Amino acid sequence: MKLALIGYGKMGKEIEKIALSRGHEIVSVIDVNNIEDFDSEAFKSADVAIEFTMPKVALENYRRAFASNVKVVSGTTGWHEHIDEIKEACKNGNTLFWASNFSLGVNIFFAVNEHLAKIMNDFPSYNVMMEEVHHTQKLDAPSGTAITLAEDILANIDRKTKWIEEEGSTAKTNDELSIFSIREGDVPGIHSIMYDSEVDSIMITHDAKNRIGFALGAVIAAEFTATHTGFLGMKDLLKF
Repeated sequence: MKLALIGYGKMGKEIEKIALSRGHEIVSVIDVNNIEDFDSEAFKSADVAIEFTMPKVALENYRRAFASNVKVVSGTTGWHEHIDEIKEACKNGNTLFWASNFSLGVNIFFAVNEHLAKIMNDFPSYNVMMEEVHHTQKLDAPSGTAITLAEDILANIDRKTKWIEEEGSTAKTNDELSIFSIREGDVPGIHSIMYDSEVDSIMITHDAKNRIGFALGAVIAAEFTATHTGFLGMKDLLKF
């Protein structure tokens, strides 16, 4: 498969290693210094482009890739106020596979979180809150993964109606789900969900050890996307 990379930071380089090890060809690498290459024949020859950049440029990257008739796999978060535009574009022949997190372990964690929330809906004495920790280069907060986890909790716990980002240390006890975002060191990603009552606490945590799991998942998603169309995600790939 011919792949293009959009974004050539730590994730882009890790994706390149894994893609080459799985027998794929990198035909184009686009970073901040060569944006004009979206119009190149090399980029247009790609079966799929894998995009890991920043929230402020992701949407335009999708538009430019679609204009070159190239499918996109993206893990960039923080652009979702424009999701209706992208879904509409995907109805008209374009393809975006988007995930807030490509790790298999995280997607299993999503399923565990959803199941636990359904159980805890019947136990209002427990207040739920969340903490996420990432490296200092991560610009969006809360993380896309944290937002996905929060939205799954809100869909299953009637007493919580919205999530908020907290700067303090005391969780809310009303209808708000508190998310505490911490940025430190080179942490790939830690997400913890806590249910706290007067008598005990329940906590589930996913702790990523490195970026390899994210990069491998992105390449596997690209292999899937090469033969599928539309607005896609990890539930399409993993069939959870």
